[in-house]
Amino acid sequence: MKILFQGDSITDAGRDRANYHDMGRGYPKYAARKISEMYPDVDFEFIDLGIGGHQTKDLLARLDSDFIDICPDIVSILIGINDVWHHAQNRDWIPGELFESNYRTILTAIKEKTNAKIMILEPFLLPAPDKEFFRVDLDPKIQIVRSLAREFADEFIPLDGILAEAYTNRPYTDFSPDGVHPSPLGAEFIGGEYAKRAKKIIDLLLAK
Repeated sequence: MKILFQGDSITDAGRDRANYHDMGRGYPKYAARKISEMYPDVDFEFIDLGIGGHQTKDLLARLDSDFIDICPDIVSILIGINDVWHHAQNRDWIPGELFESNYRTILTAIKEKTNAKIMILEPFLLPAPDKEFFRVDLDPKIQIVRSLAREFADEFIPLDGILAEAYTNRPYTDFSPDGVHPSPLGAEFIGGEYAKRAKKIIDLLLAK
């Protein structure tokens, strides 16, 4: 069973880009480990093609080579924070319509050109003081992702909400020092949530 992780630096997480089976130091490493432990008799191929700094437009540009041609059984996508961050300094925010169009094109192609099950992870932001103003643009984009998930996702992970709950009674920096990039604890936490929801899809695929 082939599982493809797609996204930006949160998914990339220092992986060896010459070897797409390298899971880096982020949540894909922990998710792959937990999934393998849950299914010791299943032969999984885990592929990480996250690239640091990427936005929805970049995923769209590599749609054929890094999504369709991989022919995954499950593909997960965590994208969106850079669509905000890269435009934060000048507040020249990407219109929500363009963000949605980019993401929708990716999801539609996956549905039409592969048999992959889709997992969508919403972008998130922890309350780092220097980035709190990102919320002006990020929150509407999170709502777009949630709407797309209702339309396209086989499983959806509402990370912004889940992480907000997780750091309610402890410093947010335990999960992400800069509010965006997970610490080892944050990566393991996300990986655990990923494995929990991926299990539902994997069970369905194995039952076929």
